[in-house]
Amino acid sequence: MTKMPSYTATTNACKLCKPLGASLAFRGIEGCVPFLHGSQGCATYMRRYIISHFNEPIDIASSSLGEKHAVYGGSANLKLGLKNVIQKYHPQLIGVATTCLTETIGDDVKMIISEYIKEFGQDAGHPGIVSVSTPSYSGTHMEGFNAAVRAVVEQLSEGGEKNAAVNLLPGFVSAADLRYLHDLFADFGCNLTMLPDYSDTLDGQALNDYPLIPEGGTPLAAIRKMGCSAATVELGRTLPELSAGTVLHDRHQVPLHRLGLPIGIRETDRFMAAISGITGAAIPENHSKARGRLIDSMVDGHKYIFGKRAVVYGEEDLVVGLTSFLAEIGIKPVLCASGGKSGKMASAIAAVLEKTPSAMPEVHEDADFYDIEERAKELGVDLLIGHSKGYAFARRQNIPLVRVGFPIHDRMGGQRILHLGYHGAQMLFDTITNTIIEKKQDDSDVGYSYM
Repeated sequence: MTKMPSYTATTNACKLCKPLGASLAFRGIEGCVPFLHGSQGCATYMRRYIISHFNEPIDIASSSLGEKHAVYGGSANLKLGLKNVIQKYHPQLIGVATTCLTETIGDDVKMIISEYIKEFGQDAGHPGIVSVSTPSYSGTHMEGFNAAVRAVVEQLSEGGEKNAAVNLLPGFVSAADLRYLHDLFADFGCNLTMLPDYSDTLDGQALNDYPLIPEGGTPLAAIRKMGCSAATVELGRTLPELSAGTVLHDRHQVPLHRLGLPIGIRETDRFMAAISGITGAAIPENHSKARGRLIDSMVDGHKYIFGKRAVVYGEEDLVVGLTSFLAEIGIKPVLCASGGKSGKMASAIAAVLEKTPSAMPEVHEDADFYDIEERAKELGVDLLIGHSKGYAFARRQNIPLVRVGFPIHDRMGGQRILHLGYHGAQMLFDTITNTIIEKKQDDSDVGYSYM
């Protein structure tokens, strides 16, 4: 991993805040209302950010702390906020995430919630409350997302007699990716519990009336039974050692299969083999055919993209998967960057490139876009692959940008981009190849209309 230059400020961060990730994870649970214990501004900022990507409304409750609460604590506001949310939304679950303010002043959220339940939550219809510590200064939105999923499993899952269900912990992928994973496991004939599942709650249908809590999400009954499942598949090569998957393994003895995001052929092959091994079912024919079509298209388009140089940035596991995919289609990833700092991204990239002719790219953790742009100018690149926060950099340097991941604020359909599986690789391949062809076409003095 290349050491980044020393600096005293972050310029256009390549990450988002920890409670935002937790809010997204809680949104993928049936009947759940995300609740931030902190100032109103935190919830407003995160709602706006999420809405601009998903083009869906999202309510995030807040304890709305002010200046005096920074001195006297936010216990009373948290209790009142919980009471108001229950009265207005009638949720099945409230997911409470802390913010920088409440962590800094030292509010003991678990104790406050325990006091609240003793005071108000004795009746049978009272919703569950899950809490997670997510101060932004301690990590990125991905760490907040993973921490929230782990907290849900720790606080809600139960053991018992084993069944044939499979747990899937997909990480932070698009709503289209989640729908694809549902269809894939159904094709294998597998009973699936996927946590979280915001495929409907953050990408729903047009409705005449606005629901306070949209339908969809992982059922609470299924979450409680996750400790009884036959296996857990957890996606991510840079996950912390303590994760939702390891909790299920250590506490309930559910076998854990940790894999990389199935982006491209090699990583999808590993994923398919794992599912086949768990279920005992052969890989479905429609997916085998999709793999064959993908290889055929790669042969057809190889001449347009071979040898091109790319910068890849975004969440660490997404960058790892995209790097693997780029190497197998002949593009050279020369710089891989993330605002995350797990310390695992370089080794994960080395692992996915191990059996390819691609040289090891520079890997920058804890990076911002000032650093990425300065280094990219020195390396000379043909393509940027990442989210919309790289647009200003792409525009200044006149480099085409392929938008993937989160957030995508300047295009429609970010929530519907398919990244995973052979089908996702096919869409990515066509998009990347056509972007490179378009750039060459636009830069030509005479242009051309036939390839």
